Amino acid sequence: MRSGRVVVVGGGIAGLTAAYALGADHDVLLLEGSREVGGKLRRAEVAGVAVDVGAESMLNRRPEGVDLLRELGLPVVHPASTSSSVWSRGALRRLPRTLLGVPLDLDDLRESEVLSDAGLTRVREEPGLPPSDVTVDRPVGTLVAERLGEEVVERLVEPLLGGVYAGHARLLSAAATTPQLVALARQGSLVEAAAELPTSDVPVFAGVAGGLGPVPTALADSGRFEVVTSAPVRELTRSSAGFTLTVGSAHDPQRLAAAAVVLACPAAPAARLLADVAPAAATELASIESASMAIVTHAFRGEDLAELAGTTGSGFLVPPVEGRAIKAATYSFAKWAWVRDVADGLLLLRTSVGRHREEAALQRPDEELVADSLAELQVLAGIAAPPVASHVQRWGGGLPQYAVGHLDRVARIRAHVDGVPGLAVCGATYDGVGIPAVIGSARRAVASVTRAE
Repeated sequence: MRSGRVVVVGGGIAGLTAAYALGADHDVLLLEGSREVGGKLRRAEVAGVAVDVGAESMLNRRPEGVDLLRELGLPVVHPASTSSSVWSRGALRRLPRTLLGVPLDLDDLRESEVLSDAGLTRVREEPGLPPSDVTVDRPVGTLVAERLGEEVVERLVEPLLGGVYAGHARLLSAAATTPQLVALARQGSLVEAAAELPTSDVPVFAGVAGGLGPVPTALADSGRFEVVTSAPVRELTRSSAGFTLTVGSAHDPQRLAAAAVVLACPAAPAARLLADVAPAAATELASIESASMAIVTHAFRGEDLAELAGTTGSGFLVPPVEGRAIKAATYSFAKWAWVRDVADGLLLLRTSVGRHREEAALQRPDEELVADSLAELQVLAGIAAPPVASHVQRWGGGLPQYAVGHLDRVARIRAHVDGVPGLAVCGATYDGVGIPAVIGSARRAVASVTRAE
């Protein structure tokens, strides 16, 4: 790589991590089109309490996220409650132990009553089925239905994947979203292979005392790189020095030179910026769809939710087959001890709404989303009290959809981008939507742009 400034485009966790890593040895400028960095790691005040209104946890068993938190000196905490429920067949029922919807214990599955007797019988028949073909990528819903039946897909896999990808099991790639299940299917029976998985006492999830919102601030304030917000990048071209970026409004554009560029933005803007320098990669990126969603957070008086205040559950999932207006509810006050500690007698919880290709459900005023959320909480959880305050956070196009063939598509994108020295891409579009996966993607991009030095 030529000596000179490295420009990172995009101020979400991917761009911030890339800039932080590069800034140890390079002159780095991060450009963010909006007024603040952080992307989907954002906090807002609800009834005077600052809480996460985007991502609120990360996988603890994958190290990139918690390692970064510790490097930044942020206090790592784990959920105080991890038990959850699922609304199934007219009632809230305990969510059985599963691996992405595949039951780990058939007795536990039966006792949960999530499935009907017929659905449970279908699961018990699975070990006698011939092996499934996993030599080619398939939708995860198709693979699981073939092995365990439609009810497992509808009432376990769909709500779990919906919470991660806001997508549909019949459209998501098994290889890209559930590689663990593909590995189990190679052994023959999913039920038998899952039952043999070792147990672990290591917490599954982690967060930060005070929320994940401070993580972007800690990265931006590290002093390792310069940050400019309200600076949309409109064009990227090759130049004798490396690259030229056109930044700012169409009426007053500025041109910046860069020796190297890391595009840490979603698929659609990355496709636009790569149209000139890596057109084949741009075409591939343009074909990746995304899902929109919204988080509706409420604050209730503790005395108004006395029966719920002592719950040991972290919330519940709602399968799309149930036809409800929300897809999940998180009892933040129960899940995170720090939320209860700072809430001064208030109980905060949140609901989520929105799935892939169902954007019409979000094209309504905030007031209607709040009303729908409260109506569903009353029906599903018996919460009838009015909240002290509510907050709506919309994430338009916030979750990329990993369609069948996603891994091959990403390999092609990277091959085209790698053909342009000093250029790299990273973010949730490529290797996983969770925070540790995105951090890993950023580090891979850093290694790519520095390889030629």
